[in-house]
Amino acid sequence: MVFKSLRRAMGVGGPTVDTVLENPVTRPGEVLGGAVRLTGGERGVEIERIVLTLVTRAGARTVELTQQEVGGGFRLPAGVSHEVPMRLMVPLNTPVTHVYGERVPGLAVGVRTDLEVAFAVDPGDLDPVAVHPLPAEAAALEAFRALGFRLKSADVSQVFEFWVAPQYQDVTTEVAVGFTTGADEVELVLDGRLRTRHERREQVDWAAQVDRLMRQIGHIRQ
Repeated sequence: MVFKSLRRAMGVGGPTVDTVLENPVTRPGEVLGGAVRLTGGERGVEIERIVLTLVTRAGARTVELTQQEVGGGFRLPAGVSHEVPMRLMVPLNTPVTHVYGERVPGLAVGVRTDLEVAFAVDPGDLDPVAVHPLPAEAAALEAFRALGFRLKSADVSQVFEFWVAPQYQDVTTEVAVGFTTGADEVELVLDGRLRTRHERREQVDWAAQVDRLMRQIGHIRQ
């Protein structure tokens, strides 16, 4: 099954561009596959470059995460279709857009396809991508929910804001939760200063870890 973006044309009589993702659901560290499909317009054009950019947006802020040139250097005749395969790595620092199976409000990630033809550049639209947390991060986030925390917001720096669970109300009313994920390890950062680091494949009692860190916050703030 493939998932298509909206087709768009480069001006009146220009070629159309249709970026197709095999699956728009991904995780940091995975690869987005698919194809860029071009259809010539009323006249032939020289396709100089086809560039894919993974972009994240939060409100008015836009951050380019990675970029890959996937083709170019050919002529697209009028009315002729041409397909260019694409593969785009999703970096480990890509913000998670979906938590607990639901989209985080105000945060978006997508693939932008920029088409450069002779003497013109088409600034591509954004094809949305749903980024879910890695298994270790998902387990940690699930522990917060199990303890009674409520997700408030998240931003492009991948910091989650939670309303704290009732049992910690004497410590604080809200807390910031961040992750630093590498190839082999994941680090959970609470309140910007308390950390716990584990192997990504390690079986961790995340509820116990969160409880321990929350009680440390209480001692620090006393």
